[in-house]
Amino acid sequence: MNQTESELLKTLTKILTTSKNPIDSITPYTHLLTPTLLQSLISAPSLSSHHSTLLSLHKLSLSLFPSLSSSPSFLLSLLSPLLSHYKFSQSKSLLLSFLSSDPQNTLFNSLTHHPSLSKSKPLLELSVSSYVQSGRPHLGFELFSILKRLNKKPNLLTCNTLINGLVRFPSSHSIQLGKQVFYDSIKLGVIPQTSSFNILILGCCLEGKFNEAISFIEKMKEFGCFPDNITYNTILGFLCKKGRLKEARDLLLDMKEKGLDPNRKTFNILVSGYCRVGWLKEARKVMDLMVQNDILPDVWTYNMLINGLCGEGRIEEAAKLRDEMESLKLSPDIVTYNTLINGYFKWGSSEEGFRVIGEMREKGVEPNLVTDNTVIKWYCKEGKMDEASERVRAMEESGLQPNKVTYNTLINGYCKAGNLGEAFRMMDLMGRKGFKMDTITLNTLLHTLCEERKLKEASELLKSASERGYLLDEVSYGTLISGYFKDGKADEALNLWGEMKKSEIIPSTITYNTVIGGLCQLGKTEQAIYKFNELLGSGLVPDGTTYNTIIHVYCKEGKVEKAFEFHNKMLQNSFKPDVFTCNILLSGLLSEGMLEKAIKLLNNWISKGKVIDGVTYNTMISGLCKEGRFESAFHLVSEMKEKNLGPDHYTYNAILGALTSAGRINEAEEFMSKMVEVGKFQEQSLQLKEQDVKTSEITKVPDPDSYACSEQIIELCNQGRYKDAMRIFEISNQNGITLNKSTYIVLMEGLVKRRKSVSKAVQ
Repeated sequence: MNQTESELLKTLTKILTTSKNPIDSITPYTHLLTPTLLQSLISAPSLSSHHSTLLSLHKLSLSLFPSLSSSPSFLLSLLSPLLSHYKFSQSKSLLLSFLSSDPQNTLFNSLTHHPSLSKSKPLLELSVSSYVQSGRPHLGFELFSILKRLNKKPNLLTCNTLINGLVRFPSSHSIQLGKQVFYDSIKLGVIPQTSSFNILILGCCLEGKFNEAISFIEKMKEFGCFPDNITYNTILGFLCKKGRLKEARDLLLDMKEKGLDPNRKTFNILVSGYCRVGWLKEARKVMDLMVQNDILPDVWTYNMLINGLCGEGRIEEAAKLRDEMESLKLSPDIVTYNTLINGYFKWGSSEEGFRVIGEMREKGVEPNLVTDNTVIKWYCKEGKMDEASERVRAMEESGLQPNKVTYNTLINGYCKAGNLGEAFRMMDLMGRKGFKMDTITLNTLLHTLCEERKLKEASELLKSASERGYLLDEVSYGTLISGYFKDGKADEALNLWGEMKKSEIIPSTITYNTVIGGLCQLGKTEQAIYKFNELLGSGLVPDGTTYNTIIHVYCKEGKVEKAFEFHNKMLQNSFKPDVFTCNILLSGLLSEGMLEKAIKLLNNWISKGKVIDGVTYNTMISGLCKEGRFESAFHLVSEMKEKNLGPDHYTYNAILGALTSAGRINEAEEFMSKMVEVGKFQEQSLQLKEQDVKTSEITKVPDPDSYACSEQIIELCNQGRYKDAMRIFEISNQNGITLNKSTYIVLMEGLVKRRKSVSKAVQ
């Protein structure tokens, strides 16, 4: 700096330290200012205590020379005097502002390569927390390492901030660094508090290391601190999410033994956990326990249980819970209504869904974007794409703008409807509306390609997706893995599984189910069991689908005893068999001719008050018929009728098929007569014409023989030649020809009509 600049610096320093309006007072000199002079001015010792003037001077400097906003040295010149006078808030604001436009990490390089700067403990501590807040905790860790090398004791807040940032960063490596900071800070003399341990416990839970998380509860004693509700609620929440409810209950007992009373959040975590695995009775018991502990369930509690009930199709019970809320002066919120609406649409009660939308308006709860998206999703599911588009237009007219979910739902709907042109048009519109196509959009396209068996194109799309800015997720990989398995390409599926894990994308139970199910379908049972054990070893919790898939493959291979061994072993791991489990085991037993064991299993199942469905009845009826026990079969038909579970097309086909296979045509006609007496068969058959009937029969593509036999039987029935029709039916049944549904209905009605005419003749 030459003499002229030195004189100017002295003059400006004097003005800034003595003037009442310092910045205004140096206006006549602004044309003489340079970046170098301004940095020297800000660094002047005599100005270090005038923090307001320094901040104003910094603002003026940036307006005169915008390039200074990206100069680390200029910022550091200002931070030094501010921090020396404990102006931490202002300093942090300046730091965060700079970091937001510093992608090259120039400030970090300055801090780590200039010894004088790296020795400033306040500057390093503030930089650590700022890097964490800006989403770069790993750089914060490097700065913490400098403090460690210099043997400088950081404050507790800095340590907790850094550990928290590392733990919450989406990487298992970051969690390990967080633990390292914890132990290093203790070596530097920092005494951790309960909050420090709570952050570490969160990290352990994120890794699925629950035993380590629980061990930190005991370690707290060494530092004179004790667990609080946050400690226990954190672990309980993750245990419940993983379905490890026995361990959650044990931990709850430990919590009480340590003198901590569960709070509302604790109970809500348990309700959520039970609902997640379908243990709704237990969830309700927790709500009762809340009341006993003088903690009233809140709207969130009820919403969780309502969601659980809706997930199982128990919509009426969910609606009653909503009424219960109102009786307790708890006003159902938008989440309550949206959950019910989604439940009604999901389980085929669309009229009720629309009624609830009207009801919520009457109660002063206005539908939101989630409500409209739910309706649009239902239209798309039903293939009513015109109505879905109309709903979008209505949304826009009411002032609600479609969001990314709306467009992704429409794209998915058009793809499923086979209208790829409209799907791509919607993608284009989505882009023009300012929404970037995301992973959900990508996954929709991958699903469509896989459904159309275009696996090569799907594979190429997956490989190029990251280059296009997409973040591949578990669903992206899982969709193509499923596609490969459906096409019988197990090696390609498992190779892609390996790629997914190399990409550090952690598979969930759902993706494991895809792999296990795919391997089972291709007869690779040993590999499926290996994957099942791998799932258990990873800390994940198998769900009903996982267990049922393994049980089914054992039954399919005729290894019924192994199926029961596996079933009994899994009961010890909190597995709750459902009606699907029962049906699989029944089918397995009957396939091996173990009718008595199947009857015993069914009776035991019913005695425990567990649910059975039409498939249960049809499975047993078929088994009984094959053994010639028709009276028992007729009894079950009457019983399923009383429970409104049928009978259906499959039921009648099973009985008629068994009778005709045995050459007992007269008994087949007698059976039809009984059906008229106990089940008003004619009414039932008419209902079959009017609606689709859900059965467990595997749909087969009609072949020419099927079509010819069906037409011939219908024609004979129309002519009143029922015996001839039955003869053709018997022949087709023996040859394994599947007739279409309408043929069975016409044949059955014909037999009923014939029985009635014979009865009249006798009278």
